[in-house]
Amino acid sequence: MQSIPENYDQTSGDHELVDPADNFEDTSSSNEDTEFPEEEIDITALYSITNEAQQAWTKVEVQHMMHHLKERGITSWIKEYVFTRNIPIPRLLHAFGITLCEGLQNKRHSTLLYFLKVAISRELRSRERLTQFNTVADAVDLIRSSRRILILTGAGISVSCGIPDFRSRDGLYASLKERGEHDLDDPQQMFDINYFRENPAVRFLVIFWSWVGDNIYPSNFVPSPCHRFIKLVEDKDQNYTQNIDTLETLAGVRRVLQCHGSFATASCLLCRRRVPGSEIEADILNRKVSLCTVCNPSNAAPPRKKKPGRKKAKGGWDSNDEDASDGPEYPPGIMKPDITFFGEKLTDDFDNSLAEDRESVDLLIVIGTSLKVSPVAEILSHLPHSVPQILINKTPVRHINPDIVLLGDADGIIQHICHELGWELPPSKADMNSVRAPLVSGEPNKNPSSSSPPERLGTSHIWLFDGAEGGKWVEDIREELERRGRSPPLTIVESENDIHYSTSPGNTAGRKREFLDVQGEERVLKRTKSNQGWLPSHEEGSSK
Repeated sequence: MQSIPENYDQTSGDHELVDPADNFEDTSSSNEDTEFPEEEIDITALYSITNEAQQAWTKVEVQHMMHHLKERGITSWIKEYVFTRNIPIPRLLHAFGITLCEGLQNKRHSTLLYFLKVAISRELRSRERLTQFNTVADAVDLIRSSRRILILTGAGISVSCGIPDFRSRDGLYASLKERGEHDLDDPQQMFDINYFRENPAVRFLVIFWSWVGDNIYPSNFVPSPCHRFIKLVEDKDQNYTQNIDTLETLAGVRRVLQCHGSFATASCLLCRRRVPGSEIEADILNRKVSLCTVCNPSNAAPPRKKKPGRKKAKGGWDSNDEDASDGPEYPPGIMKPDITFFGEKLTDDFDNSLAEDRESVDLLIVIGTSLKVSPVAEILSHLPHSVPQILINKTPVRHINPDIVLLGDADGIIQHICHELGWELPPSKADMNSVRAPLVSGEPNKNPSSSSPPERLGTSHIWLFDGAEGGKWVEDIREELERRGRSPPLTIVESENDIHYSTSPGNTAGRKREFLDVQGEERVLKRTKSNQGWLPSHEEGSSK
């Protein structure tokens, strides 16, 4: 791995694409020899407010420390407080509301540093909303005045092109699970690198290639208005996309970072030989498994029979003798598109670009993503917290705290914003005679005023456009506003279990979100066990 710039705000070494089911914790995965406790430690049990912790730092000191962390990043913070000032880590942890027992205080420095990074990661994820931004007009003004816009996009911006997203009720995973025709324990195995490598049957690979060709291969689709909007801000933004369909490129966007890879190239799983994606395009569209021509010369002997493969079960990978007869033998060199599977590391470009961009970005726009896959989901917490954030999505993303939330069909929202800006979406550079034309919603709206005007929740920062699916989250906010009889701008601070609504910003710097010090009326909404949304707590004005 290339050396990481000194100013890079990171908590770990190599970044690996992580399945959200793995309950990923963004902490140090350094290669250094770290002494971890023999028994697993419940990190949440470390949090307590004691006299010792309260006396370790003044409130002003904690505010300065947290401001440094959230604006300059974790690397700068650790360098300043741990190495330059040489402050003992147990004392630093007091600033985060953590008191270590005597046994843990005597652990090696590397172990204490691990605890500190856990606390820092949790604090960085608790971004406080910038309450001066609330309206669609504010969003328009931010886009117009910003000079370094970073756009983070997901599968939602390609839905109108005919490409399904992954996690919605009509998405790829739901479709795979409903049909049940591919014999997968979990739909996400379709993108699991271990399953891809270890399944001994070519049958799975044929299924994969057929599915890719039918659903997401880029030559089949035309860019949407969202892709063309990115082109509009080409000269002043950097587009971080999780998508693998390369439609940004078809829209003419040059400055794009494919966080999760793309179909532009393909590599052999055996010899790592890389070729242009066009070399395997015909195989994908014809539902054929692409083989490496180096590892599989035309006169090569048939491959030897492999041992039975392993099938992913709930407890891990288990042997499954039935797989031995499941289809033809596994060839020695399979060509795989260079899209990032679960279990694969992201390229160094991701680290290096984020390190560079965090120093100059002045606006973040998130479009069409649930932000459930690390490490891309961590971008929001690693950018300076003073950088305004705008979320454009069909459904709420409840684990982040953007400044302006625009819920609805992404294309319609983008067209509305462009209309307010006086911008005209550029035409797509894609061949309009492609296999599939864009859906109706993918065409530029010549008359945005014909759509329903967006609905604002009270005077909050949340706006509902056509196609919004706010669900229980929006219903609870609406009920809360009606209960109060007035609609002050909401400050929403979400901890792991609760979401707090405050009528004044208060002072939460340096405190765990479970111990909010808020001046003004506060109410807690708790997540139900059925995970169907946020419900009001019976304890008025309480916090954990």
